[in-house]
Amino acid sequence: MTTDPRTRRWVLILASVASFMVALDTLVVSTALTTIRQDLGASIAELEWTVNAYNLTFAVLLLPAAALGDRYGRRGVFATGLMLFSLASAACAIAPDAATLIVARALQGAGAAAVMPLGLTLVGEAFPPERRGAAMGILQGLTGLSVASGPVIGGAVAQGIDWPWIFWINVPIGLLAMPFVLTKIPESRGPAHRIDGRGVALITFGAFGVVWGLVRGNAAGWGSAEVVLAIAAGAGLVAAFVAWQRRAPAPLLPPRLFAQPAFAAANGASFLLVASLFSAVFFLAQYLQTGLGHDALGAGLRLLPWTATLFFVAPIAGKLVDRHGERPFLVAGLGLQALGLGWIALTAATDADYRATIPALMVAGCGVSMAFPAAQNAVIGAVAPDDVGKAAGAYSMLRELGGVFGIAIAVAIFAGAGGYASAVTFVDGFGPALGASAGLSGLGAVLALGVPSRARTAARPVSLAAEVPLAD
Repeated sequence: MTTDPRTRRWVLILASVASFMVALDTLVVSTALTTIRQDLGASIAELEWTVNAYNLTFAVLLLPAAALGDRYGRRGVFATGLMLFSLASAACAIAPDAATLIVARALQGAGAAAVMPLGLTLVGEAFPPERRGAAMGILQGLTGLSVASGPVIGGAVAQGIDWPWIFWINVPIGLLAMPFVLTKIPESRGPAHRIDGRGVALITFGAFGVVWGLVRGNAAGWGSAEVVLAIAAGAGLVAAFVAWQRRAPAPLLPPRLFAQPAFAAANGASFLLVASLFSAVFFLAQYLQTGLGHDALGAGLRLLPWTATLFFVAPIAGKLVDRHGERPFLVAGLGLQALGLGWIALTAATDADYRATIPALMVAGCGVSMAFPAAQNAVIGAVAPDDVGKAAGAYSMLRELGGVFGIAIAVAIFAGAGGYASAVTFVDGFGPALGASAGLSGLGAVLALGVPSRARTAARPVSLAAEVPLAD
């Protein structure tokens, strides 16, 4: 359903504003973690959940939120998600302790899960096919900019004002946008798909159990009943989720899609790509502050050689992927990220010269910027046009879950080797943790070798860029 030019502009502006806020909050806390730890007396496990609570609810509610929009109205669910995100942001800002902050962050993630996919869907529906690509390019460009600028904005706000303001800034923007969303965006609905409630519950509690065990391993003991039972129960629920998806009437992750080698290999590589990326972001900002003594804004600015590459390199890489195929860029990108992160891990020290890390940051940044468009193209190119929405939704969900597991694994390694007692003890844990991030990326490069070459996939549609974001 396309609309008149005035309405299209409103839809694009409002979806862009909402998506910018949601994407910004994925990484905006990274440079504020040190300040939050000092202000709230948060432990490393609580810092971890401050990030993972958002990513976990975001991941598992993406597909159900899109289905709710199709059934009950996309504008209404989008507006509800925006309101929940804004109110949860206020709750984050006034949180008196780490536990309250974690709960509020989980609610933020639930709101984000409705905003992101439905914002993309509303834009895609408002514009005719010949203009949809340009509109999606604007929306995705702003989203990429928010991800790249998140650490800088978080550092500037945490240092210049106070860390709660990284959340307060969302509240007036969201509340001011709300009446325009309800009056300027036309309501629309899609096919009334069934919502796989059992699947949502199984993957949510399964992921939570595994992550809980990883978080508590060092404190409670890896052989303790708490940790063993949590990981075993989580793994059992994940296995039950996989079994259920094979017979669910409307599965979240249709098993038949994973029969395609390109789809399975690219999703596995993407899971490990984001696991490596998010775990590295979690610790690099803290390393620059706790290990090297820079302030929050300085840490954010010093991450730009890494994060800004996503905005500049990814569009070029995307064009080259269309020309030369996905596998070379996916393998090389993951390999470069592993190289860059491993380089930093091996040279980390309290007296390290930041200038010596700039080449490593740029290598890692170029790697992830090459791998992201290659992974997305490989996933979408592996399926028939009718399955593009489901494939993109599965890709988005697994990508977000990758971030959750990556942080959990890296934090467990950090807590076992170091801590926050001093800069020296922090670096003692940082090196192995970032080494694990590099290892995850290296493993992803190996999995990416399973993506078929372009010669074998030439008969399939490779790039459906105008359609992919609708379910992302």
